Amino acid sequence: MAFVLEVPVTLLGRRQNLVSVSASRRASTYASFSRTQRRVFSISATLNTPVQSVDDKNLVRANDIAVPIMVNSCMGKMGQAVIEAGISAGLHVVPASFGIESDAGKTIQVGGKDIQVHGPSERETTLASLVDEYPNLIVVDFTVPNAVNDNAELYCKSGVPFVMGTTGGDRDLLYKTVEDAKLYAVISPQMGKQVVAFLAAMEIMAKQFPGAFSGYTLEVMESHQATKLDTSGTAKAVISCFQKLGVSFDMDQVQLIRDPKQQIEMVGVPEEHINGHAFHMYHLTSPDGTVSFEFQHNVCGRSIYAEGAIDAALFLAKKIQSKADKKIYDMIDVLREGSMR
Repeated sequence: MAFVLEVPVTLLGRRQNLVSVSASRRASTYASFSRTQRRVFSISATLNTPVQSVDDKNLVRANDIAVPIMVNSCMGKMGQAVIEAGISAGLHVVPASFGIESDAGKTIQVGGKDIQVHGPSERETTLASLVDEYPNLIVVDFTVPNAVNDNAELYCKSGVPFVMGTTGGDRDLLYKTVEDAKLYAVISPQMGKQVVAFLAAMEIMAKQFPGAFSGYTLEVMESHQATKLDTSGTAKAVISCFQKLGVSFDMDQVQLIRDPKQQIEMVGVPEEHINGHAFHMYHLTSPDGTVSFEFQHNVCGRSIYAEGAIDAALFLAKKIQSKADKKIYDMIDVLREGSMR
């Protein structure tokens, strides 16, 4: 059973690149989601993304090396992955990063670079001195949920564009802070390129077929490393699409799996990726129980997010350089513009 979501040319742009996203039934490793009847459900979506000319690509590439980025926090595994991806892409990673007070003053080597950690009391003076030294500085933030709003407020006060990859915090306040400051920023709960494409396809389906799943019940399970404190922003975005499709579901119904034993035995996470993974499953059942649909996306490791964050920083640098009217973007904007390397 399959269908194609055709995207009008006027919806996303003039020129087209084909991006296919599929969600299909597989032998479920999620014991609590087992069903006697399942049906294969595939979706394909055509996203219209502007195609850059060779000259445009060369212009962006010529400026890549000049882009200085500050990665917060370098003590976390996600931050370290972003630093390594930035170095690999030829960006200049500045030798400073925000961290917790107990890590202040420490120096950590990542990708052959020494990065000094600055505690909360040093944030404002540290950022001010970096802006003086690197006027085109862009911050990439992968810290913790309770630091999102304070960090964003500081970036806005200092006039430093940023990529916010950290989930959680007060998202309405986050957007208002950036809007009031008229600052350039990429804010996205999901930095993984292919997962972003899946989210885009879900948005298209929700817009084209509102109410298509009215009456269906939804079960959601997501598994992340134990250090992931909040409900996945990606899960929230997908659930929002299902709600537009007519499904009644409250966010507190999401089943969070953080116990390593359950992750290995019930979810099927490879043991070597217990400390860095994102497994999501969404199961829909018809009112009479005769039809079910399953969407699943599993990620092991952090490279997919790190590379996406660097793509976002390069995209933002280009927007700043061109003095674009729009200031706040998400990863779907990055994807649509063909700015994924």
